[in-house]
Amino acid sequence: MPIAREGDESADGPEIDEAVRTLLLLMPRMVSRAKRIRIPDELQTLTLAPRHLSLLAYLLFDGSLSVNELAARLEVAPTTVSLMVGDLAKKGVLERAEDPADRRRKIVSIAPAHSAAIDGWLGRSAGAWRAALAPLDPAQRRMFLETLTAYERALSDPLD
Repeated sequence: MPIAREGDESADGPEIDEAVRTLLLLMPRMVSRAKRIRIPDELQTLTLAPRHLSLLAYLLFDGSLSVNELAARLEVAPTTVSLMVGDLAKKGVLERAEDPADRRRKIVSIAPAHSAAIDGWLGRSAGAWRAALAPLDPAQRRMFLETLTAYERALSDPLD
Protein backbone atom coordinates (compact mmCIF):
# COMPACT_ATOMS: atom_id res chain seq x y z
CA MET A 1 0.00 0.00 0.00
CA PRO A 2 1.51 3.36 -0.96
CA ILE A 3 1.98 5.87 1.81
CA ALA A 4 -0.48 8.74 2.11
CA ARG A 5 0.92 11.79 0.36
CA GLU A 6 0.01 15.45 0.63
CA GLY A 7 -3.33 15.95 -1.07
CA ASP A 8 -4.44 12.31 -0.59
CA GLU A 9 -7.95 11.93 0.75
CA SER A 10 -6.86 8.94 2.86
CA ALA A 11 -6.03 9.95 6.42
CA ASP A 12 -5.31 6.40 7.51
CA GLY A 13 -1.63 6.53 6.63
CA PRO A 14 0.71 3.74 5.59
CA GLU A 15 0.76 0.18 6.85
CA ILE A 16 3.65 -0.54 9.23
CA ASP A 17 5.86 -2.29 6.65
CA GLU A 18 5.46 0.59 4.19
CA ALA A 19 6.25 3.12 6.94
CA VAL A 20 9.35 1.12 7.93
CA ARG A 21 10.45 0.93 4.30
CA THR A 22 9.97 4.68 3.87
CA LEU A 23 11.93 5.43 7.05
CA LEU A 24 14.76 3.06 6.10
CA LEU A 25 15.11 4.99 2.85
CA LEU A 26 14.65 8.41 4.45
CA MET A 27 17.02 8.13 7.42
CA PRO A 28 20.27 7.73 5.42
CA ARG A 29 19.33 10.78 3.31
CA MET A 30 18.61 12.82 6.45
CA VAL A 31 21.88 11.81 8.07
CA SER A 32 23.78 12.54 4.86
CA ARG A 33 22.24 16.01 4.58
CA ALA A 34 22.88 16.76 8.25
CA LYS A 35 26.52 15.74 7.83
CA ARG A 36 26.85 18.14 4.89
CA ILE A 37 26.00 21.16 7.04
CA ARG A 38 29.28 22.99 6.82
CA ILE A 39 31.22 23.42 10.04
CA PRO A 40 32.29 27.08 10.39
CA ASP A 41 35.93 27.69 9.45
CA GLU A 42 36.88 28.68 12.99
CA LEU A 43 35.60 25.34 14.35
CA GLN A 44 36.91 22.97 11.65
CA THR A 45 40.23 22.25 13.35
CA LEU A 46 38.57 21.20 16.62
CA THR A 47 37.67 17.62 15.56
CA LEU A 48 34.23 17.81 17.13
CA ALA A 49 32.43 14.52 17.80
CA PRO A 50 28.64 14.06 18.07
CA ARG A 51 28.88 14.26 21.86
CA HIS A 52 30.45 17.73 21.50
CA LEU A 53 27.54 18.83 19.31
CA SER A 54 25.04 17.77 21.96
CA LEU A 55 26.99 19.61 24.64
CA LEU A 56 27.18 22.75 22.50
CA ALA A 57 23.46 22.51 21.65
CA TYR A 58 22.52 22.41 25.35
CA LEU A 59 24.68 25.44 26.07
CA LEU A 60 23.35 27.29 23.03
CA PHE A 61 19.66 26.70 23.76
CA ASP A 62 19.67 26.50 27.56
CA GLY A 63 22.46 28.94 28.40
CA SER A 64 25.24 28.44 30.92
CA LEU A 65 25.10 25.18 32.89
CA SER A 66 27.17 23.38 35.49
CA VAL A 67 29.14 20.24 34.63
CA ASN A 68 26.68 18.15 36.64
CA GLU A 69 23.69 19.67 34.82
CA LEU A 70 25.34 18.94 31.46
CA ALA A 71 26.17 15.39 32.55
CA ALA A 72 22.55 14.76 33.54
CA ARG A 73 21.23 16.10 30.23
CA LEU A 74 23.81 14.20 28.17
CA GLU A 75 23.24 11.06 30.28
CA VAL A 76 26.97 10.55 30.89
CA ALA A 77 29.22 10.73 33.92
CA PRO A 78 30.29 14.17 35.18
CA THR A 79 33.93 13.15 34.65
CA THR A 80 33.20 12.60 30.94
CA VAL A 81 31.65 16.06 30.65
CA SER A 82 34.50 17.57 32.64
CA LEU A 83 36.99 16.12 30.14
CA MET A 84 34.98 17.39 27.16
CA VAL A 85 34.61 20.84 28.72
CA GLY A 86 38.31 20.94 29.57
CA ASP A 87 39.24 20.05 26.00
CA LEU A 88 36.93 22.68 24.47
CA ALA A 89 37.98 25.28 27.05
CA LYS A 90 41.65 24.78 26.11
CA LYS A 91 40.68 25.45 22.50
CA GLY A 92 38.81 28.62 23.53
CA VAL A 93 35.36 27.37 22.55
CA LEU A 94 34.00 27.20 26.09
CA GLU A 95 34.54 29.23 29.22
CA ARG A 96 34.37 28.02 32.81
CA ALA A 97 33.51 30.44 35.59
CA GLU A 98 33.00 30.12 39.30
CA ASP A 99 29.36 29.98 40.39
CA PRO A 100 28.85 33.07 42.58
CA ALA A 101 26.35 31.12 44.72
CA ASP A 102 28.70 28.14 45.23
CA ARG A 103 32.40 28.74 44.61
CA ARG A 104 33.10 24.99 44.35
CA ARG A 105 30.83 24.74 41.32
CA LYS A 106 31.92 25.72 37.80
CA ILE A 107 29.49 27.18 35.28
CA VAL A 108 30.18 26.40 31.62
CA SER A 109 29.25 28.66 28.71
CA ILE A 110 30.11 29.15 25.06
CA ALA A 111 32.92 31.67 24.64
CA PRO A 112 31.58 34.90 23.10
CA ALA A 113 34.16 34.67 20.30
CA HIS A 114 32.56 31.42 19.07
CA SER A 115 28.91 32.05 19.96
CA ALA A 116 27.82 33.41 16.57
CA ALA A 117 29.56 30.62 14.64
CA ILE A 118 28.02 27.90 16.82
CA ASP A 119 24.60 29.56 16.68
CA GLY A 120 24.73 29.80 12.88
CA TRP A 121 25.95 26.23 12.52
CA LEU A 122 23.51 24.53 14.90
CA GLY A 123 20.80 27.05 14.11
CA ARG A 124 20.39 25.72 10.57
CA SER A 125 19.42 22.31 11.91
CA ALA A 126 17.20 23.91 14.55
CA GLY A 127 15.44 25.89 11.83
CA ALA A 128 14.78 22.75 9.82
CA TRP A 129 13.31 21.03 12.90
CA ARG A 130 11.14 24.10 13.62
CA ALA A 131 9.79 24.02 10.07
CA ALA A 132 9.04 20.29 10.34
CA LEU A 133 7.45 20.49 13.79
CA ALA A 134 5.50 23.76 13.43
CA PRO A 135 2.48 22.24 11.63
CA LEU A 136 2.06 19.64 14.39
CA ASP A 137 0.01 20.22 17.51
CA PRO A 138 1.68 19.63 20.91
CA ALA A 139 0.34 16.06 21.19
CA GLN A 140 1.66 15.20 17.73
CA ARG A 141 5.07 16.70 18.58
CA ARG A 142 5.17 14.66 21.78
CA MET A 143 4.34 11.49 19.82
CA PHE A 144 7.02 12.27 17.27
CA LEU A 145 9.65 12.83 19.96
CA GLU A 146 8.59 9.70 21.84
CA THR A 147 8.78 7.71 18.59
CA LEU A 148 12.32 8.91 17.82
CA THR A 149 13.36 8.19 21.40
CA ALA A 150 11.88 4.68 21.20
CA TYR A 151 13.71 4.11 17.90
CA GLU A 152 17.02 5.21 19.43
CA ARG A 153 16.41 2.99 22.45
CA ALA A 154 15.56 -0.01 20.23
CA LEU A 155 18.79 0.47 18.28
CA SER A 156 20.81 0.34 21.46
CA ASP A 157 19.05 -2.74 22.88
CA PRO A 158 21.06 -5.94 22.40
CA LEU A 159 19.78 -8.21 19.68
CA ASP A 160 18.10 -11.40 20.85
